[in-house]
Amino acid sequence: MIITGKALPRRTFLRGAGAALSLPLLDAMAPALAATRLTRAKPTLRLGFVYVPNGIIHQDWIPSAEGTAFDFAPIMQPLAPHRGRLNVLSGLAQHTGDALGDGPGDHARAGATWLTGVHPKKTEGADIHAGISADQIAAQALGRETQFASLELGLEEQNLVGGCDSGYSCAYTNTVSWRTPTTPNPVEVNPRAVFERLFGDGDSSDSASRMARMRQESSVLDYVRESVGRLEPGLGPRDKSKLDEYLDGIRDIERRIQKAEQENAANASVATPVMARPSGIPDSFEDHAKLMSDLLAMAFQTDMTRVATYMLAHEGSNRAYRSIGISDGHHSVTHHQNDPDKIAKVVKINTLHARTFAYLVDKLKSTPDGDGSLLDHSLILYGSSISDGNAHTHFDLPLVLVGGGGGIPCGRHIRFPKETPMNNLLLSMLDRVGVPIDHLGDSTGATRSLSEV
Repeated sequence: MIITGKALPRRTFLRGAGAALSLPLLDAMAPALAATRLTRAKPTLRLGFVYVPNGIIHQDWIPSAEGTAFDFAPIMQPLAPHRGRLNVLSGLAQHTGDALGDGPGDHARAGATWLTGVHPKKTEGADIHAGISADQIAAQALGRETQFASLELGLEEQNLVGGCDSGYSCAYTNTVSWRTPTTPNPVEVNPRAVFERLFGDGDSSDSASRMARMRQESSVLDYVRESVGRLEPGLGPRDKSKLDEYLDGIRDIERRIQKAEQENAANASVATPVMARPSGIPDSFEDHAKLMSDLLAMAFQTDMTRVATYMLAHEGSNRAYRSIGISDGHHSVTHHQNDPDKIAKVVKINTLHARTFAYLVDKLKSTPDGDGSLLDHSLILYGSSISDGNAHTHFDLPLVLVGGGGGIPCGRHIRFPKETPMNNLLLSMLDRVGVPIDHLGDSTGATRSLSEV
């Protein structure tokens, strides 16, 4: 066998008529005899932010012990299998979400400040103003190397226009991502639209046009078979296996989206209360979340983007979770006034959200990337910008940082000094992925505890 220093380019695409698929990280993308473990390409780091609204019941979330000897509280139990790849964080505050003389509107301020650290201007008009969010600071730097600078995903219909919370614009409530202080990033909730953005030609955003095209094109993969055939002879057995798994994953996502669309079409003829239901969105919260998590993982795997935000619901959400026996609205039960029955319902919703996030973490852990997994090469922050939903507090926020990206020691409960700005954490995360900045919101410096064992 002749060994050369040639390698398959990292940004290799499988192309066909109107379709282009980016490849996952393959061994063939590392030059022969390169100084990398098992000749695998050096992995890149990904940065993610997963948001849940309305706070989390503190006593069922925060571990009682600190350091490495902590036990998982009930709500966080779904994440217990990933103990070695996470840090539970407590004591951090986002006080830019406080009223500061502006009166009611904590839910709007929570969404607007979580990643910006900037108190938003109170307005329902077009003169909105917050700050550039941490994800977009990262996207400006890391996005130079990827097809998409960032992805903004969600599971609940959102509107950036009009008023949503006590004189605050819906823009503050319905996204956590701000490209500029006056430009909020809209959140995409339709898996079909995300899929076509990643893998289809996406020439039209019109739903009728997209459906007609998908009926004509039985599968994106049908258009790239010839490219796969040309590529495979030059791949080793492990790369061929990895490529097969990747293509199977794409086909599985297609199948699930198409199934959801068929169910929606069948339901369209049944008399039901008026409710907008975009094509491609599964009926259940759980199925919807799994599809979006799979798409996010695949976008990271193929290096289409290295930055993402993912809102499991918008701030102030009053969604009912009937699949777990909760017919009350989420926001409504968080105003529990210490009613044990309502608190129990909030705990069930909080646990469902944690289980939903755990599915994404499982997916990242099971996806090979370089000399490890996507989870090994990612930093994902999960949590809320409200601590106590009943009192609308913005201190001692419920947060967990997952992933091995940046070499942060894991397996700890880190309790920061009271009132430590959450923006210090965001500075540390940006620094770990190679995007150092000096200041964000009310930051006072990076969180040194992240690097301490």
